[in-house]
Amino acid sequence: MLRQLHISGLGVIDDLDLEFHPGLNVLTGETGAGKTMVAVGLGLALGARAGAQLVRQGAKAARVQARFDAPPEADDWAEDGELILARTVGGDGKSTARIGGQLATASASAGLGAGLVEILGQHQTLALLRPAVQTAFLDRYAGDEHVVALAAYREVFERLEHATAELGSLEAAARDRDRELDLLRYQISEIEGVAPVVGETEALTAEESRLGHVERLLELGSSAQDTLGEDGGILDATAAAAVAMQHAAELDGGAEGIASRASGLAAELAELTRDIRDYRESLSIDPTRLQLVRERLATLRSLRRKYGASEHEVIGFAADASRRVAALTNADERIDELRADVAELTARAGERAAAVGAGRRAAAPALGRAIESELSDLGMPGARLQVRLVPVDPPGATGTERAELLVATGPGQDMVSVAKQASGGELSRIMLACRSVLADLDDVPTLVFDEVDAGIGGQAGLAVGRRLARLAQDRQVLVVTHLPQIACFADRHVRVRKVEGAADVEVLDDDDRVIELSRMLAGLEASAHGASHAQELIAEAARIRSGVA
Repeated sequence: MLRQLHISGLGVIDDLDLEFHPGLNVLTGETGAGKTMVAVGLGLALGARAGAQLVRQGAKAARVQARFDAPPEADDWAEDGELILARTVGGDGKSTARIGGQLATASASAGLGAGLVEILGQHQTLALLRPAVQTAFLDRYAGDEHVVALAAYREVFERLEHATAELGSLEAAARDRDRELDLLRYQISEIEGVAPVVGETEALTAEESRLGHVERLLELGSSAQDTLGEDGGILDATAAAAVAMQHAAELDGGAEGIASRASGLAAELAELTRDIRDYRESLSIDPTRLQLVRERLATLRSLRRKYGASEHEVIGFAADASRRVAALTNADERIDELRADVAELTARAGERAAAVGAGRRAAAPALGRAIESELSDLGMPGARLQVRLVPVDPPGATGTERAELLVATGPGQDMVSVAKQASGGELSRIMLACRSVLADLDDVPTLVFDEVDAGIGGQAGLAVGRRLARLAQDRQVLVVTHLPQIACFADRHVRVRKVEGAADVEVLDDDDRVIELSRMLAGLEASAHGASHAQELIAEAARIRSGVA
C-alpha cells in the first residue's frame, strides 16, 4: 500500500507531506484548494506525463516522492521492505525519475506503478464511453483463458496484416515491374561498363593537372636545377663552405658543430639537385594520355551526377539496384508464397476469432448481471445493463465484434447505449460499478478516485460512499471528493486548505470532521444545524459499515 506522499513545488502546493491509512482515505476541501493536485503528484511519481506548467510559480522544480510497501516484483529496487518512487520536473519541462534512489526512466516507473496504484478520474469516466474500452472491459472480465485466446488471435491477425500488405504492394507493383527492370538493368550496365574505383576521380584530377601543365613544369624544374647545380652555383658554394668549416674544425674544436651542419646542408642540397633532375626526367609531353584522362573524368562525373556524390555511392547504387532486380525477378514466386500464407492465416485468424467471440458471448450476460447488481447498491434501483456484441466488418485487432454497454436507468425505460443516455452522475456510478466488478479480478493494492462523483448527491452519494467503503475493506482506497455523503465513510479524513496561497493539509479528528462535513453540507463551518446533520451522516456511515440498518 501507499504509506507516504511528499510533494513540493507543484501547482498550488508549496510543500506538504501526507501519510495514508490502509483503508478509505478521503481528501476534501474547497475548489482550488489543491486536493486534486495530490492525485496529480501521485500520478507523476507513477510515471505520468509531465510539463513545465505543473511547476509552482517561483519554484525551481516540482518534486514528488511516494513511499510504498515493496511488492515482491520490486525486490531489486526495494530497501528494508519499502519502495520509493520519485519524480522531479524542472521549470523547462524536463523531468527525471528515480526508483529506490536509483535513476530510472518514467516508463520504468509507470511499469512498476501499474501494479501498485490505479488512478480513476473524470478522464477514465469519459473513456468508458469508447467501444474499445468497453470491449477491453468485457475481455478482462472473461478471464485469463480468454485473454490468452485474444492474444493468440492478435498474433495471427498482425501476421495476416503484414502478409496482406506485402502481397498488395507486390501485386500493385507487378504492372510496372518490367519497366522498372529495364531501367535498373540499364543503370547497372552503365555503372559496370565504366567500372569506377573508389578514389579514382581524385587521382585522375591530379594527373590531368600535371599533364596539362607539363611544359611549364619542365621550365620550372630546369630553372631550379640550374640555380642549384650550375658551375659556381649554390651547390658548389655550399660544398666549398663545408670544406672550409671542416678545416676550421681541425684547428678549433668549437667549430665542429658548424662544420657538421655545413656538411649536412651540402649533402642535402646535392640530394635535392638529384631529385629535381629525376622529377624533370619523369615529365613528358603526352597529349594522347591527357585526352584519355579527360574523357575518363567526364565519364566518372556523368555517373556521379546520376547515381551519387562519390565513386563509393555510385558503386553502392549499383549494388542496391542489383538486389532490387533480384527481388523483382523473384516477385512471382514471392507472390505465390504470400497468397498461400494469406489464405492459411485467414483461416487461422477466423478460427481464433471464433474462439474469442465464443468467450465474449459466454461472459457478456454474466458481466451485465454483475454490473446491474452493483448499480442497485449504488443508488440506481431498477437499472438494467446489458453487454451487447456488435459485429465488426472487416475484423480488426480485437476480433470480429466489439462490446457495447446498454443501460436503462429506471424501470420501464428502453435500453440505450451508455454513451447516449447516461448523465454525469450515472456515468460516475457505472464506472464505479465496473471497477467494483473488476476488484476481485486484479490485485492492484491501491485505488485512487479523483472527483468521480460529478452529478451525484443525496442518497446516491451515500450509496457510492458505502461501495467505496466496501472496496476499502481489502485494499487501500484514496478518494478526492466534494460530497459529505462520501467523506463520512472515511477511515482517515484529510482536509486540504489554501493558506497564504499554498495548499496545506490536516488529518482531522472527530470534532474537526464534524466541522468539515458541516462546511461541505451548507458552506458554513459554525452552524448548529450543519453540525447536527454532519453528526447524523457520520453515525449513518458507522451503522452502514457495521451492517446495522
